[in-house]
Amino acid sequence: MSTAALLLCGPAALLATAILAAVVGRHASATRLVYGAALAISAALLAIVAGHLADNPGEVSAVTLPLGLPWTGARFRLDGLSAFFLVVVNLGGAITSLYGLGYGQHESQPHRVLPFYPAFLAGMNLVVLANDAFSFLLSWEFMSLASWALVMAHHRDEANRRAGYIYLVMASFGTLALLLAFGLLAGPAGTYAFDAMRAAHPGRLAAGAVLALMLLGAGSKAGLVPLHAWLPLAHPAAPSHVSALMSGIMTKVAIYGFIRVVFDLLGEPAWWSGVVVLLIGGTTAVLGILHALMEKDLKRLLAYSTIENIGVVFASLGLALAFKANAMPTAAALAFTAALFHVLNHSFFKSLLFFGAGAVLSATGERDMEKLGGLIHRLPVTSFVFLVGCVSISALPPFNGFASEWLVFQAILQSPELPQWGLKVIVPAVGGMLALAAALAAACFVKAFGITFLGRARSAAVERAHEVDRWSLAAMAVLAVFCLLAGILPGFVIDRLSPVTLSLIGESMPVQAAQPWLSIVPIAESRSSYNGLLVFVFITISASLAAFFIHRFASHALRRGPAWGCGFADAVPAAQYTAVSFAQPIRRVFGGFAFRARETVEMPAPGSLEPARLKVHLHDVAWETFYQPITGAIDFATERLNHLQFLTIRRYLTLVFLYLVILLLVLALWP
Repeated sequence: MSTAALLLCGPAALLATAILAAVVGRHASATRLVYGAALAISAALLAIVAGHLADNPGEVSAVTLPLGLPWTGARFRLDGLSAFFLVVVNLGGAITSLYGLGYGQHESQPHRVLPFYPAFLAGMNLVVLANDAFSFLLSWEFMSLASWALVMAHHRDEANRRAGYIYLVMASFGTLALLLAFGLLAGPAGTYAFDAMRAAHPGRLAAGAVLALMLLGAGSKAGLVPLHAWLPLAHPAAPSHVSALMSGIMTKVAIYGFIRVVFDLLGEPAWWSGVVVLLIGGTTAVLGILHALMEKDLKRLLAYSTIENIGVVFASLGLALAFKANAMPTAAALAFTAALFHVLNHSFFKSLLFFGAGAVLSATGERDMEKLGGLIHRLPVTSFVFLVGCVSISALPPFNGFASEWLVFQAILQSPELPQWGLKVIVPAVGGMLALAAALAAACFVKAFGITFLGRARSAAVERAHEVDRWSLAAMAVLAVFCLLAGILPGFVIDRLSPVTLSLIGESMPVQAAQPWLSIVPIAESRSSYNGLLVFVFITISASLAAFFIHRFASHALRRGPAWGCGFADAVPAAQYTAVSFAQPIRRVFGGFAFRARETVEMPAPGSLEPARLKVHLHDVAWETFYQPITGAIDFATERLNHLQFLTIRRYLTLVFLYLVILLLVLALWP
């Protein structure tokens, strides 16, 4: 049996688990049964793919099943690119299932989640394995519908129903764009197998249209601005472990779809395609993190942060397209490797952060940071691993977020060698946007951790909180370790990515295992290098020595004193910084163009004991610019067309006759 055929047994087993969950979903042991089975299946798939990457990284395995279109069949293929994304999907699926063993016990209606969870995992696996357009689109739509059902698990909440509706509309729009893209790739012959598309080489106009459609189709699922409207609604609405899968894994499947078509099936890129992807990626990164900074809902903050990281990945992919189009394979390999590395890293720390948010929600029943605070005393382990996730996503050494974003900036530094002046100007400008996004991300997660875990409890729910179950803690601890290992030993990850880069770019980064002291060297040691292990050792030793000398020589006794009360005599929790006040300086700088922000102050009458009130009004510019006019036009059209329901039978017959005449005229005039 080929490796591809063996891997197809995994989605089949997951679908069987989904059917079993539909039958036993209301049973008391269903939660552990379903998540345990999903954990075992995902771990088995991970082991198979990891073995393939270790032993035969360049080998291609394919299988065709007698399903799907009669003249094509259902084709599935395992190569370097699909193997890497299968690692991302199944590693994330296994750890999420481990988390679900504990978190799922708190689910009020598990029968609405359990059948669709393994189906969602199966859909993502099938998308990555698909080797023809029909199988890809069918798996893509199955993945979308399964995730929609998970978003609608708590459907009695009006906000969740709205989120599910918007997600379904955007998913349908994305699938339509993908269908049109594959139609253009298939050409007049109508061959939907990827092997035939790979050999077709479409013209420049068709290639440009395919790129635009892939940005719409895959970009809407990934969360590119302005197609991101569904993401901050749907991800928080789902159960927290499903939010981790959607944000940390499903968005990566969308990136896989974009890479598969644009870097593999579409042929050699034009230099301007890099400009388009670069600008969209940079804009997405900045606007995503600005929206995250304005949020006080912890899960919405994390959802908007996903948009920022997707922007970083697409900016790096745009760089790879620009370098590849200009026959600069070494720089293209660097940019492409940086994008893949950040895909892996984001799946680690974003899943970890959503798990942490889920632990906070389980312990307190709150997502609003304004009602949290002081949780470091009641959830010490959760606080520590959440801090690891915050440091990682803020791109601070020695954790993994720094390693991949450092590679992105190293690729940007190769831009002066590009021949087009447009790229010479745009690439540094996008680099500045990514640097701004990185700084804002650090501020955002200082706010997220500080307001949620530090200070004093702002509500009674926090006072009653206690640490979550051991399964959830184990899953978060595993991801925290991965964040550290990928940061201090990035060379091992880069070397594992080399076969993928070589197959699509034609070049790969230098072998990092050969570098002394486990350093990584993107181009040449004379230009730049980074050693995460030495940075980690230096930080550990420095912090330990500082703590020792402070405790040994600065003081021999514990001293307690009143904390600064911000001018208030009574140390009340309400006098602390809030999420909104923390973001005020940044809101006043960027709010005018990013949110059309407006602040109003309501002052009480002289002598009144009523408090003054500050009201902040923020607007989603993308929603109001693009989506509200469309929904308004649809409402207007449906109201007018609604009159057709109340016509008499004679008028219906007249309309049918007129349509028939028009159809005959069209057929007569058709050349």
